[in-house]
Amino acid sequence: MTVASHIQELRRKHDTLSHQVEVAQRSPATDGLKIAELKKQKLKLKEEITRLSQA
Repeated sequence: MTVASHIQELRRKHDTLSHQVEVAQRSPATDGLKIAELKKQKLKLKEEITRLSQA
């Protein structure tokens, strides 16, 4: 897997998490801890994308 394709896959996962966060925030039954965990995962992906893009 090339770095570019890896970054593309990470961006896809980041977009998926973004959508999941949006859906969870609109649902009153969603636990705040679940939303926080999704946001944490999203941040880790963003940091990895940034790190790989600068290399």
